[in-house]
Amino acid sequence: MKPQDETQGHTRHAWPAVVLAGGLSRRMGQPKSALHLGGQTMLARIIARLEPQAEGIAVNLNDADGQATIDGQPVIGDTVAGFLGPLAGVLAAMRHTAATTPAASHVLVVPTDTPFFPPDLSRRLTMAMTAHGQIAVAASNGALHPLFALWPVALADDLESWLTTDPKRRVRAFIERHPNVTVDFPMTDTAGGMFDPFFNINTPDDLKQAEEWLHILGESAA
Repeated sequence: MKPQDETQGHTRHAWPAVVLAGGLSRRMGQPKSALHLGGQTMLARIIARLEPQAEGIAVNLNDADGQATIDGQPVIGDTVAGFLGPLAGVLAAMRHTAATTPAASHVLVVPTDTPFFPPDLSRRLTMAMTAHGQIAVAASNGALHPLFALWPVALADDLESWLTTDPKRRVRAFIERHPNVTVDFPMTDTAGGMFDPFFNINTPDDLKQAEEWLHILGESAA
């Protein structure tokens, strides 16, 4: 069965969403969320792409350091100390959703370095779930994208235990511990060749390539 909105009794396609923006960005040399692509910050592009798919958006930073909002969205810090990687952001997303949207069984999580992710991400992940407690994860071109996922909020306690006891804290290993479903998103045939919507930006060269893709795909600049 599809996850239900417990207060309204219907299937959700738009979920509370959290953007993971707390990575250390060592290869880029600055926070990826502040990079500019087509005249907008990366975070602004991610938020704009996510808004039609989400029921409220928050931004996760490792340490919120008293910052209440960014780009008009609430900021949430990690709930466990020590910069424990992206799963700490997923845990913060779960805790935030439980506190602010208790009727939602899942939270949609996306990273801040992948500005072309599919506009139907939330709908397709939702439709793929066949059980209430599944994690729904995106994939493309033979690769899993574990940070693009719908996460059951009820897994928060187990995830916190995993974060504080498992030395490697691998996202895929945690997913494999629980019921999950993978959703394959197609490549796009463009004038510049086949394009993966989960193209992510890790280096200055990637950012230059993203600018090229922006024009090829006809996506708006600020």
